[in-house]
Amino acid sequence: MIIDTVCRFCSSCCPIEAEVDGGRLIGARRKSFLEPDKRLSCAKLAAAAEIVYSPKRLTRPLIKYADGSGFREADWDEALDLVAARFQHHKEQDGARSIAWLRGMAADWGAPWDYPNRLMNAFGSPNTIGNGSICFVARDFAHSYVYGSMAFPEARGAQCIIVWGKNDGNTALGAAEGIHWAREHGARLIVIDPVQTALARKADIWLQIRPGHDGLLAMAMINEIIADNLYDAEFVAHYTSGFEALRQVAARYPAAEVAPQLWLKPDQIRELARLYATIKPAAIIDGNGLDMHREVFDTTRAIAMLRALTGNLDKPGGDVLPQPIPVHNIQLADRLPADARPITCDYPLFNTFSETWGNQVQGCVVDAVLDERPYPVKMVVVQSGNPLVTMADSSRTRSAFAKLETLVVIDMFMTETAKLADVILPAASCFEKTQLNRASIRNNPIFLQDAVIAPLAESWPDWKIVFELGRRLGLEEEFPWKTAEEAINYQLEPAGVSVADLRANGKGLRIEELRYEKYRQQPFKTPSGKVEFFSSRLAEAGFSGVPFALGLGSNPISFADQSETYPLLGISGSRDIRFTNSQFRTIPSLVQAGAGAVVDIHPEDAAAQGFAEGDRIAIETPKGSIEMTARISTTVRPGMVRLAWGWGDDDPRANLNNLTEDDIRGPVSGTSTSRSFMCRLRQV
Repeated sequence: MIIDTVCRFCSSCCPIEAEVDGGRLIGARRKSFLEPDKRLSCAKLAAAAEIVYSPKRLTRPLIKYADGSGFREADWDEALDLVAARFQHHKEQDGARSIAWLRGMAADWGAPWDYPNRLMNAFGSPNTIGNGSICFVARDFAHSYVYGSMAFPEARGAQCIIVWGKNDGNTALGAAEGIHWAREHGARLIVIDPVQTALARKADIWLQIRPGHDGLLAMAMINEIIADNLYDAEFVAHYTSGFEALRQVAARYPAAEVAPQLWLKPDQIRELARLYATIKPAAIIDGNGLDMHREVFDTTRAIAMLRALTGNLDKPGGDVLPQPIPVHNIQLADRLPADARPITCDYPLFNTFSETWGNQVQGCVVDAVLDERPYPVKMVVVQSGNPLVTMADSSRTRSAFAKLETLVVIDMFMTETAKLADVILPAASCFEKTQLNRASIRNNPIFLQDAVIAPLAESWPDWKIVFELGRRLGLEEEFPWKTAEEAINYQLEPAGVSVADLRANGKGLRIEELRYEKYRQQPFKTPSGKVEFFSSRLAEAGFSGVPFALGLGSNPISFADQSETYPLLGISGSRDIRFTNSQFRTIPSLVQAGAGAVVDIHPEDAAAQGFAEGDRIAIETPKGSIEMTARISTTVRPGMVRLAWGWGDDDPRANLNNLTEDDIRGPVSGTSTSRSFMCRLRQV
């Protein structure tokens, strides 16, 4: 039997067809506008059955022995009763705010993010925390401060495509297919990336930019476009504010002065600006390469302004503003006391830019546990995340989680983080649960992630874990739903859509026709109702109203002030299509299908230090040391090395985040530079 659903092995949320026989998952395939023989294949999806039926799945709740020597199996009643008792204990001892719920990306950011927010808000804690300061949400924040919401590139219809810090061939195959299709039909492709990715090799222009300095390039492009009158004068005059302020600031970034800082030539910047401004329509695909850098907020704001300046905003083949699905906001934020202060209180603009994103500076959890800033956190629930491997400065993160009085982990597999837990709750896979993903409510059309098989053994879907815990905390009225379908139906009431409707339209249900240039009938969702080149909100809060009005600031690359001791620039490796962050490295076919924990070293640097292919190499920063296998490669430039990401569960000696820091954070989004850092190498 073939069933329409959504794969949530990663955040792409690809619509798929799952094949099920006798209640067992056999396989799955992506849907695409391309013919089957031209579609890109996903290694994770090809291994779906192997992942779902892995012998390493967690299938029963686990409770740690009192002496910490290991875990014993328990039933769900005992495990949830214990978790609820710890919630009540910490609330009585230190207040509800002493409990935090830390979310990873594996469970999605739609309804599965709303449910724990609802529980925590109703319980009285403002501390439901996501990882968005280093992944996506900080960029969403920046887009929203320019034109009210994040814009989505329509690469398939573009004539000029800029891929900026993203490699969709390893992260979002549907988007990659759109890029390839447009390229084959005459679109110009420009890739901005410090690494020669597969997409960079196919590009008309590849700009091997210096990591962490992308904002300077965007400002130099803005200057060229304005100075040469290449901007869309009609759009700027009628639908933007702050143009003169932007013009004055951008003039401080002439190509000739900026280029050396970017490892580029002035003419490369000028050509890039001219091509983007004059070839219509044009789309910019910005990505995670901009994340994990201290300046991500202003960098993304400047890139967002390029879209508006050139008239490519909300145009076919440009970057289109969403048509979100009307839904009930079920987070119950109004139930929190008026004086409730989250541990992320140093970042109020980030906390409040969206009605549902909430608190996203995950490093504040570590601060609150170790340093008790702004107050102590005693208990953490980690849902679908592995902070001991994925958060910056793993040594400090481990110290924090080891200090907790109570740690609860919800996951499919045992992880480095789960090993420290007092209680582990086994989660169902995406094929075993019905849920409403953020990708389906932030924009038309709606796709339902529909359970195609029953949860494996005694694992539970996330919604059931949260709902049952809520009821044990005395929140029966807040969690009246007995099934995921009931909860989704309630949330979708404003849209007039039900789960039954979505199942009847498995190819996707559009409740509103696609519209462009919506700003001609309705204002932008900004205070002025226009695209804001100058933000009064930021200025009133003491920040620059125009991006980089005060310059770049200190060097955004970590440990740059110690470059004499640590002379090589290290960057965290590209995301591998086989894995999602630290997930799925327990799956044999995925691990065996490619390279493991390797460090890419340019031949010149390898020769200078006497390294050969396959040597064991120690990589060191002021924060720590790791070991990886040398791979001699020209994908990086001399003086730069690329380190494989996410291997800390498979081999703790290869945990890249033992090298990174979370000491200096961007003042608006709380983002630290954990993607680019100075380091040194030696042979083991």
